[in-house]
Amino acid sequence: MRYPVQDPIFHDYTFTEADRTILDRDGHLALPGLLTPEACHRLTASLVRIQELHEAHDEPETSPQRFVAEHDEYMASLIGHPQMLALAHAVLGPEIRYDHCVGLNRRGGNKGSNWHSHAYAEERTELGFIRVFFYVNGFEMDDANLKVVPGSHLYRDRSIHAEFDKELLSGWMKGKAHPLTGEPLEMVPLAVPPGTVIIMWTHAAHGVTARRPESDTRWCVVYAYRNPGEASGARWITEAFENAGIHGTEGLMSLL
Repeated sequence: MRYPVQDPIFHDYTFTEADRTILDRDGHLALPGLLTPEACHRLTASLVRIQELHEAHDEPETSPQRFVAEHDEYMASLIGHPQMLALAHAVLGPEIRYDHCVGLNRRGGNKGSNWHSHAYAEERTELGFIRVFFYVNGFEMDDANLKVVPGSHLYRDRSIHAEFDKELLSGWMKGKAHPLTGEPLEMVPLAVPPGTVIIMWTHAAHGVTARRPESDTRWCVVYAYRNPGEASGARWITEAFENAGIHGTEGLMSLL
């Protein structure tokens, strides 16, 4: 077996029914400070290395930042880590697949990310897809912070896109209400401390503000898991990695 499982990455935690209610209502769930100090240390070291590889790479489609786990043994070991799988199973149920592991580092001066959602099984509500973000050193307001629209995931719309807040407000969001609460949809900017984990349903609208030029790098990696049943356009796994026999990933790596 390759890449033996590491020490705990999370402090003691159990996904509760209250957590489920928040995640299913808002489309995301923030777990502040869940990552252990040791995990943060090791994640940072790995992400520094991935960033260096990425900046030396000429082809965006094959950048190490798109295939983080294939370029770093520690990152690969977390795919089948017992705590990671316990979280993924708690949200998605017994039948899951690993989808991808992507670096989302943002250097000082990074322009951020526009508003968008992601695709998966729009017509099959029984199939879920989550992203698990590790915000190793957290983020503050207006400094590569995450922005969300609670309830947007319930529309299961893969095509949400806007360059600016006002464009989303006057476009996709206009006239829309939260399907569960009936309240008008609203944008919510987040700020989280170091070591925070955020779980997000794939159809949730989200964006990222610019990183201040004077700020250090925001270190972040996202792991994605889904219920099998349809093809995933976000599944970035090479055939060699799929068949690598990584510890703890038995039954997780195939498409269906």
